[in-house]
Amino acid sequence: MSDENDVSDWWRTKIIDMEPGRIHLRGQPVQGLIGTTGFAQMIWLLVTGDTIEGPRAALFEAALVAAVDHGPQAPSIAAARMAATCGVGLQSAMATGLNMLGDVHGGAGEQAVCLYHAVHEAGPDALGATLDEWRADHGRYLPGFGHRFHKPVDPRHVCWSWLTRPPRRVRSRVSSPESDVRSSATLPKNAANPFR
Repeated sequence: MSDENDVSDWWRTKIIDMEPGRIHLRGQPVQGLIGTTGFAQMIWLLVTGDTIEGPRAALFEAALVAAVDHGPQAPSIAAARMAATCGVGLQSAMATGLNMLGDVHGGAGEQAVCLYHAVHEAGPDALGATLDEWRADHGRYLPGFGHRFHKPVDPRHVCWSWLTRPPRRVRSRVSSPESDVRSSATLPKNAANPFR
């Protein structure tokens, strides 16, 4: 194997395989994905290597929509907006905001996945002990439950709970997150952390 092959092999990835006139994403030709695959489905494919369809795809897309700009109160957004007012290009302003994300700000998603893995590994009978251990190691806040800015109710919660609740009845065309606001808003479970 030549040095040139060593370098190209080092850069090889299962995510993309590209050469002049050919682009394969996770083994699928890009021309077969364009116009047939939604953006959320494409993200899922690139990150996991699997396809996602139906209700799972709709739920994933809803999660991506819910994660869109929460306003200038977020440090990353404030920094990106400040950078933009300084006249830097879009890519620099976005990089400024992205560089603000970490464990304290923007890290709840990754931390929540770690918590969910710990709960899954321990099993349902050890839920209380697992949560107590998590709090002892990481503090009182449980990632994935609530938002520090949106109190007492996160406005995304009504839609999210409507999308994720088990189908207990047939939903009519008039049933929507908006029509469920009154009933959902009175439930004790909301986006605020139910374990605090």
